[in-house]
Amino acid sequence: MRIPVVAIVVSVFTCFAAPEGVVTVFHAGSLTVPFEVIESMFEEQYPGVDVQREAGGSVACARKITELDRDCDVMASADYRVIDNMLIDEYTSWNCVFATNQMVLCYLPNSMYASEINSENWFEILGRDDVEWGHADPNADPCGYRTLLTLQLAEKFYDSPGLFTELVNGRNEANIRPKSVELISLLQSGHLDYAFEYLSVAVQHELQYVVLPAEVNLGDPDQAELYATASTQIAGSQPGDTRTVSGAPIAYGITILDNAPNREAAEAFVAFLLSMDGGLSVLDDMGQPSFVPVRVSPGTVFSEIPADIASLTR
Repeated sequence: MRIPVVAIVVSVFTCFAAPEGVVTVFHAGSLTVPFEVIESMFEEQYPGVDVQREAGGSVACARKITELDRDCDVMASADYRVIDNMLIDEYTSWNCVFATNQMVLCYLPNSMYASEINSENWFEILGRDDVEWGHADPNADPCGYRTLLTLQLAEKFYDSPGLFTELVNGRNEANIRPKSVELISLLQSGHLDYAFEYLSVAVQHELQYVVLPAEVNLGDPDQAELYATASTQIAGSQPGDTRTVSGAPIAYGITILDNAPNREAAEAFVAFLLSMDGGLSVLDDMGQPSFVPVRVSPGTVFSEIPADIASLTR
């Protein structure tokens, strides 16, 4: 049967039509600044697409999907293991690991003892009665449980028995916030002297910070075995449940949900994000080293990754 010329033209046009519509992205709070830039670049290239982002603690973002049944196209986590542990199998089948980071202790010039704090005495200063310091909620934000892991590793590195318990028991629980970026405003207003953040966040917000030793900061892949000696308990996927999180080099993950409402545009966004001409260059420029090529998590079914995205991985 002869296919009408008009049908051929429509078919070809449809195959090459640019994606359009809304793409909903849940992402870690620490990705807010680079994702603002990446969103702008992507929408300039794809003017028919409206990227709508929701920032939050990565665990809290995953729970929007698993517990609240929120529609979402793309999920980007500050810890790829959140996707592997909470979303793989039931909500997605793959997870690309695209960037790293490290823990630092942030402060401002007017913070208590700002003139004397350094990488050798920071834990002693945090323990002083007139110092206010904070961190993210471990049950909502990987930066929160990474703070606890960092403190455990510091106890070992500085050979200071009881350091972890002393600092954790002495902290003001009012200074524990749902996501780490919320602590920045508390620093700026003077309500906090110090806050544990990622290096990229410190750079993007022009904060002063203490560089922590590689054995402590969770940013060195060569220290993976040492990091794994630290662990903490966080809330599990069901009320009343807990799960153990062990120390590991920081690595960010991203996926597209199986029931993504706008899969075509979501694939275009993630492919753009994971390309050196797009999102990875933005991350590198903003103090967050990317993985080139992009890696995949242990839970990934490689054959399920969309072809344009799989081509960017190793």
